[in-house]
Amino acid sequence: MRSEMSNVVESILKSLTLLSQRLDYETAPYRLEEFNAIIEDPGLWNDQDRAQRLMRDRQFLVDGISIYEGIKQDLSDNLEMIELGELECDNEVVKDAEDALKALMKTAAGKELEALLNGEADSNDTFLEINSGAGGTESCDWALMLARMYVRWAEKKGYTVELQSETAGEEVGIKSAAYKITGHNAYGWLKSESGVHRLVRISPFDAASKRHTSFCSIWVYPVVDDNIDIEVNPSDIRLDTYRSSGAGGQHVNTTDSAVRITHHPTGIVVTSSEKSQHQNRDIAMKALKSRLYQMELDRRNTAINEAHDNKGDAGWGNQIRSYVLQPYQMVKDLRTAYETSDTKGVLDGDLDGLMAATLAMNASGKSKEIRSD
Repeated sequence: MRSEMSNVVESILKSLTLLSQRLDYETAPYRLEEFNAIIEDPGLWNDQDRAQRLMRDRQFLVDGISIYEGIKQDLSDNLEMIELGELECDNEVVKDAEDALKALMKTAAGKELEALLNGEADSNDTFLEINSGAGGTESCDWALMLARMYVRWAEKKGYTVELQSETAGEEVGIKSAAYKITGHNAYGWLKSESGVHRLVRISPFDAASKRHTSFCSIWVYPVVDDNIDIEVNPSDIRLDTYRSSGAGGQHVNTTDSAVRITHHPTGIVVTSSEKSQHQNRDIAMKALKSRLYQMELDRRNTAINEAHDNKGDAGWGNQIRSYVLQPYQMVKDLRTAYETSDTKGVLDGDLDGLMAATLAMNASGKSKEIRSD
């Protein structure tokens, strides 16, 4: 077998090993038997929450087993086809099998990455907040660029994006925006984006064409699942209605129906500015519960907690990622050292490489030098 194919097979085997470890494949059949025995109990659905959790956990296990065994079988089948093709000097059969293995390598790598999304809320929908920081007008324009980047990324994933609130910049761009992004594993993918993002470029607003540095902060937190009970004491919150200061139009309402909820014990403030005040109360309360749930996740998860603690103000010294457009083209994540010169692709929503590097780092517990051209 050629060296290229040896590398392909080695990559698939590596993915299989990691999938097996994360699934604990040796015990998987026994755990599935336990699940099957439990769901046969006619009294299971007396406790709806427990039943739904068990069914989700069982399906996760079934899917994991199916993915692992499917990749393993496809690898074996195509290796046999290559062997038979070589024995019969049938180059077309060999080429087809080799092409199938190359495709399988990409599939296996993708499934390996998805296996990292196994946190308690990773499968949930997510809220994403963008806030401009140091840099004035430049920062507001950078916030709008980030909003476009994440919306494009979400659309490429097939996710649904809803603009929850928006505050326009005084001259250009936005001061802040909040989105709800709906889709499987939306929070798991986006959670690594929380932090300060730094842009370096020749300013389009500077007549002298000087290089400027701008900062924005991103905060990502999961939409609370209906099965997660978060209690909010009514005496702990203040509800205000106000006229939205956004740009209006299709997404942002400019009537007095906008809602702001302040949670006194934590200082959390959430807003929603859709057309219906009743809808805004529901959205804002759900966002508040999600923020409180995120705080609980932070307390349980040291890695996430440290990431938020270190986020700091949106300014120098706190950034997690730099986007340099001048004097050279480079996007570099300062946590993983992953970097790419495809700045246009990144700003158009090609973020999977950056996110994957962070997921892999968190899984291994250490950073590594990665470059993508």
